[in-house]
Amino acid sequence: MRQDNRLSRVLHALLHLHQMKGPATSELIAGMLHTNASVVRRTMGGLREAGIVNATKGHGGGWQLARPLAEITLLEIYAALGSPTLFAIGIDAEETSCLLARAANQATTEALEASRRQFEDALRNVSVLDIAAGWNADMAHCAPRAG
Repeated sequence: MRQDNRLSRVLHALLHLHQMKGPATSELIAGMLHTNASVVRRTMGGLREAGIVNATKGHGGGWQLARPLAEITLLEIYAALGSPTLFAIGIDAEETSCLLARAANQATTEALEASRRQFEDALRNVSVLDIAAGWNADMAHCAPRAG
């Protein structure tokens, strides 16, 4: 199963945006994330709708943080990405007449739901600034400068 790496990639991009003096184009962000600009625009569009980033058009335009990193939780970002499925595990046929299959499905569903709640609680308690706070000053060289 293919992994959904959008959360870590978006965090990477937001940390770079925090270091930049001006807006970053979709092309610049795509280069940082080793993807293409259309993927960046689609992903960042969801973040814009959630109030995490702003976009300006035209020469000198691009993506910028809409709020300070301390006000952006990892849960907000996860939600803006559509709350991707955490596991490849699922239940057997949803509509089954077998009582044993129903019991197995219920146990699996309850465990997955508990895991999702725990994961979201962990994300709720971490801001993007918490991640940035771990940076060492000599790591700043990896951030491209826009503007």
